[in-house]
Amino acid sequence: MDFKEENIAALFGHEAAEDEDIERLKSYYLKGAIYEQVANEMPIRILVGHKGIGKSALFHVAMDEDISSGRLSLLIKPDDIADIGDSEKAFLGLIKEWKLGIIEIISQKALVSFGVIRDDWKGALSNYGGRFIDFLQSTIKTENYADLSKIKRVILDEFLKTGKIFVYLDDLDRGWQGNSQDIKKLSALLNAVRDISSNCKGVFFRISLRSDVYYLVRTSDESTDKIEGSVIWYGWNNHEILTMLVKRVQHYFGQQVTTDELAKLSQSQLASFLNPVMEDIFRGRGNWKSIPTYRMLMSLVRKRPRDIVKLCTLAARNARSNGKNIITTDNFNNVLKSIHKGDFKTQLTNIDLSSLILNACCWE
Repeated sequence: MDFKEENIAALFGHEAAEDEDIERLKSYYLKGAIYEQVANEMPIRILVGHKGIGKSALFHVAMDEDISSGRLSLLIKPDDIADIGDSEKAFLGLIKEWKLGIIEIISQKALVSFGVIRDDWKGALSNYGGRFIDFLQSTIKTENYADLSKIKRVILDEFLKTGKIFVYLDDLDRGWQGNSQDIKKLSALLNAVRDISSNCKGVFFRISLRSDVYYLVRTSDESTDKIEGSVIWYGWNNHEILTMLVKRVQHYFGQQVTTDELAKLSQSQLASFLNPVMEDIFRGRGNWKSIPTYRMLMSLVRKRPRDIVKLCTLAARNARSNGKNIITTDNFNNVLKSIHKGDFKTQLTNIDLSSLILNACCWE
């Protein structure tokens, strides 16, 4: 195995879903019950989970499937909403500002997606009194856009027929400081989304939040109890994470094994698929003496896919720098020692260093 950077990325994938090629991500993405609870036609779904657990990956796949099915799907990023609510102090006024802001963003993104450029679109939108779906359907006409791609035309026809828009708000915790203003703005956003969803039956919101961010908002504003039924808690177990890793490795070697087939295997059976990439036995010390390598890996990750991707990526780089074509105990040890010394602190910010130190009895 040649652990050059391109092969490592293809083998283990990118830690950030938005940096991954969508076709490759879909080919090894591990769908489960959580995916089905989010990717549906419920008005609001709020996906809550720890950082690095795969919220963006789920949204990335769901949006692509929306598009493939002919549904109008839009992504709202933090920079799209950065200026909303900065000057408003009163909470009700803040909710109103968020409603107007989100409606304008959705309308603009929908118009741009179909190549519609109108200088007066904001004025025309205001005449519809918040009924932005009616505005879009009256503004965008199929016969005026003969140069649309085939998939864009299918999406446009479907939207004009159903009036459905799927809106994804991801990475909202970027720059989050947890102060009262942050909490107030996010609470107002959630209230605004609920109001828009109630008034416009064709819009479906999907929002991702870190668990600590949601907790602060939920405990600071009693009005958010009205959206509690829309919250989906995202979590993985170790078996699913190992299955995910194996599926990625299998895909790299051209083996098309289905998720259902892999999920039925025991962890020891799954681990055998990793033998072309890493030693099957971890020759450490103490609690890690001569244990299966997969057990060592599962003891380090906090049930977060990003942790195992980062750890395997760093170990593969170490293997290459030491002229090895398979990841060995020494390569994992070198990475863990560097973590213990703090050398990799910036690269492994999502791995709990204290748990590594407590568990890693593999160095003197």
